[in-house]
Amino acid sequence: MKNKIIISILIQIIIASAVYSSESNCLNCHSDFEDENGASQMITKDIHWQKGLGCEGCHGGDPELDDMDEVREVKGYQGIPDTKDIPAFCASCHADATYMHEHNPSLPTDQLDKYKTSVHGIQLLKEGDTKVANCISCHTVHQINSAELPHSSTHPQNIPGTCGKCHDDADYMKEYGIDTNILSDYTVSVHGYALLEKGDLGAPACNDCHGNHGAAPPGVSSLAAVCGTCHAIEAELFNDSPHKQAFEENDIPMCETCHSNHKILHPKDEWIGSKEPSLCIECHSLDDGTIGLETADAIAATLEKLIHAHSEAETTLSEAKEKGMMTTEEEFLLKEVEQSLIQTRTRLHSFNKDSVEPKAVVGIEKANLVRTNSAALIDEFYFRRIGLGIATLFITLLCIGLYLKIRNSEKEKS
Repeated sequence: MKNKIIISILIQIIIASAVYSSESNCLNCHSDFEDENGASQMITKDIHWQKGLGCEGCHGGDPELDDMDEVREVKGYQGIPDTKDIPAFCASCHADATYMHEHNPSLPTDQLDKYKTSVHGIQLLKEGDTKVANCISCHTVHQINSAELPHSSTHPQNIPGTCGKCHDDADYMKEYGIDTNILSDYTVSVHGYALLEKGDLGAPACNDCHGNHGAAPPGVSSLAAVCGTCHAIEAELFNDSPHKQAFEENDIPMCETCHSNHKILHPKDEWIGSKEPSLCIECHSLDDGTIGLETADAIAATLEKLIHAHSEAETTLSEAKEKGMMTTEEEFLLKEVEQSLIQTRTRLHSFNKDSVEPKAVVGIEKANLVRTNSAALIDEFYFRRIGLGIATLFITLLCIGLYLKIRNSEKEKS
């Protein structure tokens, strides 16, 4: 019964679509001369068409008329809008809360207001620069899809490529003085790898940091807030650190100074300390009158102790597992050591050795316990082997003795 209902609904949708298509002279006429990239060929994939919005919904006119001259004379006909008019053109529906609520209540209706505050919007609407991005630059025309669909130009995994259409084009961006290696930098970053290679849709794309319709480059003062949206603990630690005030006074971008912006690589433990390739020495020196490098070395030493303890514990535990010993408790304990290592690395952003050390000490103690317990299991393994050897020897001697006794008994009988 359920399958019949589904089939019935599908048939009605197909029939309704066919009826609408036959009544739309816009589609009938345009399909005669347009190739696969024409509006008439792409429109059936567009979410507006699928929701029942025909050509006249955007362009006006009467789709039942045969004569194009008559269509143009119909009140409300708009045809192809000028580039500078596109935001308002789309907003005639998308900024109407009542209208949008009837079709998709989850969509916001403040896109135009945000766009007006964006770099793109200001350049287009106030400066008249028609090269900058407008609605169709990102959402395309006649094949607009929900951002949830993998083939949509605004799907998270497609966002870098969508922005890169302009921002990765050196000739197109030349007059703006903006770097055009942003896309290539992002692709090799931890964020790009997570999103594009691993398919982690929770990883940030361009719009997660710069905004969607209100797109703007984060300023020095707002950069930490942008990063802190995801990296909340690191941001909180940094804000309580001595670097907070120093960075603000010297107009230095917070997170970007050490981690870069688009080419954010996986951080290394060697970045902390007073020796190459430390990042600390890019600002600090031994005679700069601060305890910067002294603190960095202390933190680096503490971190190194924890890393070494974890490595030894992991190696010893691995040996115990290979020997077939029961290591369930030690494995859980090693997970806690790994968590302590993560927390210690996170607390580096406090730039305070007294904040870092407690987390590391807890991890070191647990790592030592894992190593001690695992070593005891290894000793037990060898003890069992020795015991087994002794038992085997005893049983062997016993068997030999019994054999000799039986043989002697047989000789006496004979």
